[in-house]
Amino acid sequence: MEPIIDYFENIPSLHRSLILVGGITFFWLLEGIVPLFGFRYKKWQHALPNLFFTMTTVVVNFALAFLLLKTADFTVIHDFGIINWLPDMPLWLYVIVGLLLLDLVGAYLAHFVEHKVKILWMVHLVHHTDHNVDTTTANRHHPLESMIRFVFTLLGVFLVGTPIGIVMLYQSLSLVATQFNHANIKMPKGLDDLLSLLIVSPDMHKVHHHYRLPYTDSNYGNIFSLWDRLFGTYMKLDREEIVYGVDTFPDEVENSSIKGLLRQPFHKYRKPTTLPEAESVKGQPL
Repeated sequence: MEPIIDYFENIPSLHRSLILVGGITFFWLLEGIVPLFGFRYKKWQHALPNLFFTMTTVVVNFALAFLLLKTADFTVIHDFGIINWLPDMPLWLYVIVGLLLLDLVGAYLAHFVEHKVKILWMVHLVHHTDHNVDTTTANRHHPLESMIRFVFTLLGVFLVGTPIGIVMLYQSLSLVATQFNHANIKMPKGLDDLLSLLIVSPDMHKVHHHYRLPYTDSNYGNIFSLWDRLFGTYMKLDREEIVYGVDTFPDEVENSSIKGLLRQPFHKYRKPTTLPEAESVKGQPL
């Protein structure tokens, strides 16, 4: 475990770029072999706005990365943060606990808040208005959301107290996990259900991209499915019933335009509708 942490503590930017490009390429090809939905779209044309926002996300994170390093170094120097206040534990367990807590604060909490605060939902909306969710949707975030997410990541590093090696390991795992669970791939239902006991599987996350409540406000998890199950935000929906998009922003032309998406957070808030019968299939917390 120590060599892994040492590697991620000093991971070259080139290697991080290879993880990003390699993940998209792998799942892009896999989508062509075992697609979940037979989208009638021009794949490259659909990908362009998503890749544009992926690049803006990279730029924001790169520009602010020094804050992440300074915060992680502060927690190590001052022995600050939840993970440093726990009893001594083996390195492997220390890493797992750090990853879990970073996922809780930096991802699950951030995602939950974005859905519950109207002004933040309007920013997060860009991610949800993709009518053809595939692996390129993973980092389709408005630049404002990239900054909001970075603040939560910073908060997570500060509160949890993880050294930079674990932070970089988490971000790398997060990148691949989101590419995986957004990918338009059809897995055997039994395997998907089994994976969802531990991590956010493709079918689990795609419920979150259903166009109407309460499904949109469920399955907030990023890497680990534990938090949705623990906090009662886990829901199931047959993959065949999933319809992508957002009911209050149905214009697929605007939702496929970089210019339209950049302006989307500044629209007036539109109250979504709810499927009343959906409550009967809400998942139960562990």
